[in-house]
Amino acid sequence: MTIANTISEIVRIDLGDRSYDIVIGENLLGQASSYLHLPKASAALIVSNTTVAPLYEAALKQALSEHFKVIHTVHLPDGEAHKDWVTLNSVFDTLLAHACDRQTMLFALGGGVVGDMAGFAAASFMRGVPFVQVPTTLLAQVDSSVGGKTAINHPMGKNMIGAFYQPQRVVCDLSVLKTLPPREVSAGLAEIIKYGPIADMAFFDWIETNIDALMACEPQALAYAVRKSCEIKAHVVGQDEREAGLRAILNFGHTFGHAIEAGLGYGEWLHGEAVGCGMVMAAHLSEALGFIDAAFVKRLTGLIERAGLPVKGPLLNATDNAGKYLALMLHDKKSVAGDIKFVLIEGPGRARVSVAPEATVRAVIDRCCA
Repeated sequence: MTIANTISEIVRIDLGDRSYDIVIGENLLGQASSYLHLPKASAALIVSNTTVAPLYEAALKQALSEHFKVIHTVHLPDGEAHKDWVTLNSVFDTLLAHACDRQTMLFALGGGVVGDMAGFAAASFMRGVPFVQVPTTLLAQVDSSVGGKTAINHPMGKNMIGAFYQPQRVVCDLSVLKTLPPREVSAGLAEIIKYGPIADMAFFDWIETNIDALMACEPQALAYAVRKSCEIKAHVVGQDEREAGLRAILNFGHTFGHAIEAGLGYGEWLHGEAVGCGMVMAAHLSEALGFIDAAFVKRLTGLIERAGLPVKGPLLNATDNAGKYLALMLHDKKSVAGDIKFVLIEGPGRARVSVAPEATVRAVIDRCCA
């Protein structure tokens, strides 16, 4: 498969009057033209964190100065451990301290945590103000910035408090990925890899061939992977915005992964690391239920390992590890009436959401954990 030399493209999320563009290219963040034709607003608030703001806030502020009379900023502490009410309130405190009103637009400058929190703040402040996603991590560019999911964590479950609220635009500047540490690159690759088993095996084949280029952040490989991931997610979200059915397949690996994050404490593993391991566990469960063969499980596990991700789950409880996983998974958003729902691989490139016998799930957890 060839990759075009031009790496500046638009992927459209088709949601009627809530439709918007994902703009993908290099050196976009600091260009005023990246923010043309947005809803009218008199003021902007850049929501970032203490790691990203020193790198990119000045460039974004300069670009926005051509469109907004006033630009405020707020810097959140970095990390999943701070995705909570206390940190969210610092966004509201800033908005209220500056007497911001409905003519204010929020800009989420950062990774998935910043994007989720800025989006939830935008959905909530004065019952809704517009916002723009400017994701600076690979994971955020291919997944969390797209589709309108916004939330904070609760100690008993990840992303349990939030809202569906679509951005006005997503600006994916591939140039910023050059500053990512290898661990963050690997975390983003987990969300890229997931699209193959659930929707597009040709893309999976391409990832296998190009995994070394992706790990090295080669621009053309990243450009293709980001665009293809956004296209797949846009197609799914366009059919099921609020996760009534099809969209749930995008949570492949997340039921196990969210349990790992909650069980270890948020931030101990990166979200992508937990999802990568969760995909291995979900693949083993799919095999145990007779949907796929051992060869595909081995193939998927090998790719996840090549991406620098963990493939063995952590022990969350010394006496009943599987029981601890099950208790945490009961708080997953896909669980209904006490039944834990898993995204399973029905066949390479096809996914389904299903329950599974507890004994089978326990056996898989015991097999897959260190």
